[in-house]
Amino acid sequence: MVERDPVMPSDVSPEISRFDRFADSATRLVSRAYFFAFCVVLVVIWAPSFFLLRNVDTWQLIINTITTIITFLMVALLQNSQMRSDQAIQHKLNALARALSDLMGHIAEAAGADDLHRDRRELHDAIGLEFRESTTDNTARESEPIRDAAARV
Repeated sequence: MVERDPVMPSDVSPEISRFDRFADSATRLVSRAYFFAFCVVLVVIWAPSFFLLRNVDTWQLIINTITTIITFLMVALLQNSQMRSDQAIQHKLNALARALSDLMGHIAEAAGADDLHRDRRELHDAIGLEFRESTTDNTARESEPIRDAAARV
């Protein structure tokens, strides 16, 4: 696994791509009541179209195609907005953890508190954790008994 340096807010580029701006605009649009009303109107217009088409398969195919296309595109746009939001939150948390870790280090040096040094190391190790953490196995050492971890608290 490649270790990446954690990204801090000051490292983030202020430039936003055209696609990201479009995704933001689309997210704002579809999260409003107007878009929901549009969807309701679409269904209200579609429902009586059965009497014009008189073929259930064609009638269903029309609404299924329209909703599938809209859903497919919206998932991509909303996922983009969600990912950027998650990344921004993570960068802020990295900055807070680094600042708090530095503050804890200064206090620990002045007070000579070993437990504060240990907590500072844990907090410092949390910076950039998103690049090292697995979704399947979140234990660093399986040999460490749970009671030892509880004793540290």
